[in-house]
Amino acid sequence: MFIERMEEEVLAERCRQGDSQARKELYERYAGVLLAVCLRYVGDRDTAQDLLHDGFLKLFASFGKFVWKGKGSLKAWMERVMANEALQHLRKHDVLSQAATLDDTPLAFDEPDASDIEMIPEETLMGFIRELPTGYRTVFNLYVMEGKSHKEIAALLGINEKSSASQLARAKAALAAKVKEWVKRNA
Repeated sequence: MFIERMEEEVLAERCRQGDSQARKELYERYAGVLLAVCLRYVGDRDTAQDLLHDGFLKLFASFGKFVWKGKGSLKAWMERVMANEALQHLRKHDVLSQAATLDDTPLAFDEPDASDIEMIPEETLMGFIRELPTGYRTVFNLYVMEGKSHKEIAALLGINEKSSASQLARAKAALAAKVKEWVKRNA
């Protein structure tokens, strides 16, 4: 564990110093995880890869701001930078206000059993999230994956708290329907 901590801390410091080999190692070690973060927000692989590239450029330029806070802090910082890069992209392209609505998606729904959810492969679940309309997907990610409150989400996205709560409820309802459908087909 000490070696792993040391490696991560040393890698961060070498990146801060502009070491090209360290930057390559950082990319190879974390690109997959960070691409998944981008995909969670934009849902499109090509756009996610563009964001990953731009995000790494931002990371490399921002290493002076990174503060080591213990094991996992480097990864958490990079994930936050990538999530912010994706949100900036969505705001810049006004994608959130153009999002399609799921008018037929009810606000009330029966939550699927945890055992049903556990049966579904992670990649399939992530695919369900990627299929959500952009606004629903974004609020879902911020609330569930990032642990943001509706107040924080509203501030980040320029929407009101009720819209955040409504979009989260509709995202959960849509996901619940997809889970039930998958379980019915594959049980």
